[in-house]
Amino acid sequence: MQRSDPFRLCKEIAVAGALVSGLAPAIAADEDFVQKAAAGGVAEVAAGQMAGQKGASESVKSFGARMVEDHGKANDELKSIATSKKMGMPAAPDASQQKAAAALEAKSGADFDRAFKQQMIADHKSAIALFQKEAKSGSDPDLKSFAGKTLPTLQEHLKMAEAMK
Repeated sequence: MQRSDPFRLCKEIAVAGALVSGLAPAIAADEDFVQKAAAGGVAEVAAGQMAGQKGASESVKSFGARMVEDHGKANDELKSIATSKKMGMPAAPDASQQKAAAALEAKSGADFDRAFKQQMIADHKSAIALFQKEAKSGSDPDLKSFAGKTLPTLQEHLKMAEAMK
């Protein structure tokens, strides 16, 4: 006759808790990626729209249109993934992105074009680093795939921003 272990259930709960807590940082990192990528995407669309209205050069206006199109599509795809995983998404850029947008809004003509170019270079360098990290070490396969698939477009945007006149 085998005696039952009175602490067996407690041990199983402890093991399950350890497994879940081991996953928690990975899940939090994926959710952080969603928050940052979504806020950045919304900021890029808004900046692109602003470039279409305020840009002095044709290269700034056309780059702005490209930002609206490409980041709009990426935002829609990310929203679909996040929704399927019950992750929330910000509807607006974060505070620092809003501050940068306000500074850009205050400029006009060639000053706007220069500031827009600088902002796009800085934003895309940050976005590339964020997406590279998720593509390499993300735990959610859908988000990891999204990051890897979107990365070449972000890298192309950076090259375009650097080449803008």
